[in-house]
Amino acid sequence: MLRFEDQIIPLDSWINQFIDWLVEGYRWFFQAIKWPVEFTLTGFETGLLAVPPLVVILVFVAIAWKSSGFRLALFTAITLVLIGLLGLWEDTMITLAMVFSSVFFCVLAGIPLGIWAGRSDRFEAIIRPCLDAMQTTPAFVYLVPIVMLFSIGNVAGVLATIVFALPPLIRLTSLGLRQVHPELVEAGFALGATNWQVLRKVQIPLALPTIMAGLNQTIMMALSMVVIAALIGAGGLGSPVILGLNTMDIGQATIGGLAIVLMAIILDRITQSMSHKNNTQGGD
Repeated sequence: MLRFEDQIIPLDSWINQFIDWLVEGYRWFFQAIKWPVEFTLTGFETGLLAVPPLVVILVFVAIAWKSSGFRLALFTAITLVLIGLLGLWEDTMITLAMVFSSVFFCVLAGIPLGIWAGRSDRFEAIIRPCLDAMQTTPAFVYLVPIVMLFSIGNVAGVLATIVFALPPLIRLTSLGLRQVHPELVEAGFALGATNWQVLRKVQIPLALPTIMAGLNQTIMMALSMVVIAALIGAGGLGSPVILGLNTMDIGQATIGGLAIVLMAIILDRITQSMSHKNNTQGGD
């Protein structure tokens, strides 16, 4: 009779041994990965905290006005002032620095990989299972190996966020390129354009609305990771939420969550408006 209790595969032990082997033998490699992320995060964080709050508010209001108009600009101004009055300005700037850093590296990696996947069926077939695994794996599962390999703190939170938020940008970049009508691509080649010229002047401009939608999703997923990253020592708006949960302080947790929601609305509306403008220009 089959008894699973007597035939358990010690996969957990094998994984632990593998992580220990990585930490002991390749710490230099993971520190090399960590350095550019830490440098970028420190730059964003230092810059946002050094600039007077009024200047930051005016910059965001100007971006909102340019991208969407008066209503979003007014909402942005009221929201940022409210966040400051709630005593969460510094945490918000740290969160924005983490989001900007994560999105920066997602764009650096995601758009080239998405272009490659959009132009190569073989590569798309290879990367699709990886993206499926990245999107379906619970976010908490990322935290243990990230902490083991990179220790705790804001940098570890950014690295976990990059892994969590990268797939939508790759998928939608690939989708955007594949949706470009083949006759337009053929016309570009027929006119003597090179592969690079067709990509830069035909495929990317036509796929830009879809790529912007992928960027929007990446930003939203990066913000959603803020609270989870706080569990491994990342600062920002996730800290009051986790602290409120641990101390059963519903007020503190609520204002932290409210600030995250308000920032998500601002960034979502700005990126959606940019995507809509690109789509309109493409249609014209």
